[in-house]
Amino acid sequence: MLVVRCAACRRKLFRYRKIGKGEVLRCHKERIMRLFEAEERDGRLWCPCGRAVGVDMGTRWNMLGGTFTYSGTKDNN
Repeated sequence: MLVVRCAACRRKLFRYRKIGKGEVLRCHKERIMRLFEAEERDGRLWCPCGRAVGVDMGTRWNMLGGTFTYSGTKDNN
């Protein structure tokens, strides 16, 4: 389970279940276990500090590089 945070203000945005190796560039919506302070509006995912961290692509969020950090462990099945 990963905790995704805003790179600018370090607020928790959401908790995500990452499966497989690789970067966290696409976050599937059904794997987001808990939404903390992130807001969905205008087809984007926003941090309360005003920074856009992702773009809505239907069933997933395409994360914008350099706008977020994450910590935790990945499930490498």
